[in-house]
Parts: sequence; C-alpha cells; structure tokens
Amino acid sequence: MTGSGRILALLGTCTALSACTLGPDFRRPDIISPASYGPEPQDVAGLTYGGPVDVTWWKRFNDQELNSLIDRLAVQNIDLQRGMQRIAEARSQTRIAAAQGLPSLNWAGSYARTHQSETGFISLVQPRNGAPNEYDFFQNTLGASWDLDLFGQIRRAVEAQHASQEAAVEARHGLALSTLATLVDSYMQLRGVQDQIAITERHVAVADHDVVLVETRFGNGAATTLDLAQARTEQANTASALPVLRNSESALINAIGVLLDEPPRSLAVELAARDGTMPKIIPSAPVGLPSALARRRPDIREAEAKLHMATAGVGVAIAAFYPDITLTGQMGTQTLSAANFFSLPSRQFATGPTLSVPLFEGGRLRGTLALRKAEQKDAALAFHQTVTTAWNEVDNALTAYAQSQKRLEQTRIAWEESRKAIAIAREQYREGAVDFLQVDNAESAALAAEATYSANRIQIATAFVALYRALGGGWEYPALSGDNAAKRG
Repeated sequence: MTGSGRILALLGTCTALSACTLGPDFRRPDIISPASYGPEPQDVAGLTYGGPVDVTWWKRFNDQELNSLIDRLAVQNIDLQRGMQRIAEARSQTRIAAAQGLPSLNWAGSYARTHQSETGFISLVQPRNGAPNEYDFFQNTLGASWDLDLFGQIRRAVEAQHASQEAAVEARHGLALSTLATLVDSYMQLRGVQDQIAITERHVAVADHDVVLVETRFGNGAATTLDLAQARTEQANTASALPVLRNSESALINAIGVLLDEPPRSLAVELAARDGTMPKIIPSAPVGLPSALARRRPDIREAEAKLHMATAGVGVAIAAFYPDITLTGQMGTQTLSAANFFSLPSRQFATGPTLSVPLFEGGRLRGTLALRKAEQKDAALAFHQTVTTAWNEVDNALTAYAQSQKRLEQTRIAWEESRKAIAIAREQYREGAVDFLQVDNAESAALAAEATYSANRIQIATAFVALYRALGGGWEYPALSGDNAAKRG
C-alpha cells in the first residue's frame, strides 16, 4: 500500500472511531531502589530509622523563634510567590491548549457606505436602470468552527501542557524545600556564630584579667617585659576575632531577612543572641524507605513531569504529518437596507468541512519530529540523572549526620581537657614555676577547643537540615506547599 493509501486508510479508521491519538503513550519510568539506606554508625546521640519522614522536621529543634520564622516564610518569601505565579501561567497555557479542541463560535456585524467608480469593474456590466452607484451595505454573520482532531494533535498538546503544569507545581515544591532548608540552615549558623561571639567575649574577659595579673606581677618585679608583651598580644588576638564574628552575625540576620522580604537590620532585635538558643541534638530522625524517595522528592517528580511533556510532544509532531478536518459554518444576513436587516430574504449561510493535508513542508515536519524525539531522550536521561543524584545526596547526608555526631564526643573531651590545662598553667604561673608563654598557649588551645566544640554542634544541626533536604521532606507542610492556593487559582 502506498503512503497516501495508508493515510487514507488511517483517516477512514479514525473517522469511524471518531478520533485516534498518535504517538507514544507515557509510562512512568521504572525505578529500582535499594532495599535500605547504607549502614551508619548507631552509637551516636541522634539515631536514624525507617519511619515515615516527618514533614515538620524543624520542630524537633523545639525552637519557637525558628517555628515563627518558617510560618512567616510561607507568606512573605518572594520566590515562593513567584512560584505560584508560574503555576498560574502554566494553568492558563493548559486552558489555551484545551480550547483548540473545542468548537468556537463568533459573531461579526458590519456596515459600509460604498460609492462605486463608474470607470471601475462596474463599467464591465450593464447596471439596472436607476441602480445607484452609492449605497449602504449591512452584514450580520454568525460563524462556527470545530477542529475534529482526528489524529490527536490537539489532545497530545493538551497532555503536554498538563505535564508542564505538573512540572511547575513540582518546581514550586522544590523551591519550597530549598527555601525552607536555607532558612533553617542560616538560622542554625546564626546561632552558632552568636555562640562563638559569647565564647570569644568570655576569653577576652579572661585575657583582660591576665593582663591585669601580669601588670601587677610586673610592678612587683615578679614578671618580665616579655610576659607583659605576651599577655597583651593574647588580649589583642582574642579581641580581634570579635569584629569578624559580628560581621558574620549581621550578614546571617540579613540573609534571613531577605528570605522573609524584610529590610536590612529589621530582624536584629528579634534574632539577637539569648540563652538557650543553641540547637539541641535530635534524639531520633525518621528517614523513610528508599522506595518512597522518588515519590517524595520534588526534583524527581518534576523530572518525571518533564519527561511526560516531552513524550506528548512527540505525539504532537507525529500527528502533524496527517490530514486535519475542520467543520466550519456561518449564517447571517446581508442587505442594502437597514429595514431588511433581519428579514428572511436577507439570510445567507455556508457550511461544510475543510480538509487540510500536508503535502510539502520543506522538511519542517521531519525536523520537528527529530527534535521532539531528541528532547524526549534528553528528558529521560535527565530523569535518570536526577534519581541517581538523589540516592547519592541521601547517602552522603546520612554519613555526614552520623560522623559529625561521632566527632562531637572527641571535641567535648578536648575542650574539657583544655580547661584543666589552663587552670594548671595559671596556677603554675602564679607560683613562678612557668613563664606566661605556657599560660598563653593554654588559653589559645582552650579557646580553639571550645570554639571547635561549638562549631561541631552547629555542624550536626546543619547536617540534620541537609539530611531532610536530601530526603525531600518539608515541602508538604500545607503553609509551604501552596497546593490549596494553586487549586484555587
């Protein structure tokens, strides 16, 4: 059978069946997930287990200020608001595409005052006696058309737009997850910097006391000029860390302010350091099952929607090779007198199908089909890459969370031992058994050990944030997901 014969046969089949849809049907990709996440050390304070992922995991820190910031984030964050607008845009595009498959109806009315040229085309005919060269012309037309979409080009386009809309929804979910994690991470780092400031200020006070002590001993002849210089050097070095830390504190407060669409310094009082703001170690963290990760992570769901959109695009390109039938009709009136505008003799109508058959497009249709197939393959590879990245991110986050906790005990021991060392060094200095260099070294070691211990506690908190970011938990929180608002739109 020739190519034209196959087209006619398919056209007859689709006409008999009312319509058929060409192109590949989308099938959700198979994902082979591991039975469980990798083994992690269990002799740590914050354990992980396979329970359902907590969608409000940040509440485990039991920090009311943090909870308040996140509740405001859902309302005030500009990126989340823009994400909602992109969903609205995608929904409008879907409605536009769907409208192509529905009958259209329109009305047009016109009036024209016409004067015929005596030397124009009218000179070729013999006018009726008394016929004027100047006259009024009234026209009233109701037109209708309906593309039968026999081969599913419109239906595939609508399918592609539905998938695009789903991708926009998942992109906003991913944005909600990213913004949430960024806020919690910035908050934890802020509390860590404020704790570092408090530690440094305590050591500055100790350094000040040491300077007074050495100056007194120097005045009594029990200390040397070198001792005094070393004490003042330690005092200056310790105090020099404060401007850097306070700069970091200000930058983190402003970073949180940007997420909440607040002007600079507006959150300075609210986020000021206070007792009890250091994050607690979470006693247990449910991490779900690997098989549920693909259904929970927004980036995987978005990649799947984009693959669906690309697959439907192939169907649109294939259907473009086949004929298209549009039913058209119009009815109305035409008259030279307004008095006869609605009279029966003034009526006019026309109706019938229009068949459009692509004969020669200069390779445009084949090029479009090749492009759409390449886009589908690219989307499939992107989906696979997204899934692979997700497994690796979860595994890395689990390891980081466990190992940062194992390090905490060692940093705590180092801090406690450094405190003992400085007490011994000070006592020996008072007794004249050692010079001030020993005290200076002990104080520097104590400051570094306490700062390391504090930083490690924050590292555990940020590792916990990274873990739930990798697990895709948190965007489901109703205030952040925006699903209800999206449906209302």
